[in-house]
Amino acid sequence: MQGRIDDLPAKAGDGYAAMSSLEVFLAGSGVPKNLQHLVKLRVSQINGCAFCVDMHSKHAKQGGETDERLFGVAAWRESPHFTSAERAALDLAESGTRLADNPHGVPDEVFERAREEFDEATLTALVMLIAAINAWNRISVINRTVPGSHTPR
Repeated sequence: MQGRIDDLPAKAGDGYAAMSSLEVFLAGSGVPKNLQHLVKLRVSQINGCAFCVDMHSKHAKQGGETDERLFGVAAWRESPHFTSAERAALDLAESGTRLADNPHGVPDEVFERAREEFDEATLTALVMLIAAINAWNRISVINRTVPGSHTPR
């Protein structure tokens, strides 16, 4: 398998740099690193982004996530391994990713559950995180970025 655009980051220039700046913002936000990994992994699973599933699984593992939790992300509703805050974030991430599945977008009850778990600044950063990983997924899926071509930091 080969990506469609060689060296996409260099060719995308300022556009790629803007996406990377968003990641810098998210790294300094109030969203815990382990939760960022879980959200990125779940959204990437939904979007079928093999590159991002591979990368975020590795980042999560490097950050201390257990195999049980990583294996359980795809079925987080049935898994006992997630906190109420993590469940609220994963529910918001799924709803925000599957917008076409609900004629009213993200259901009020999903958003309110997230609001109960996170302060305004963290919730805002979580919304930005969900938007960012959806954009990264689309870039990688369109480009057919090769899974495993990213080396964890």
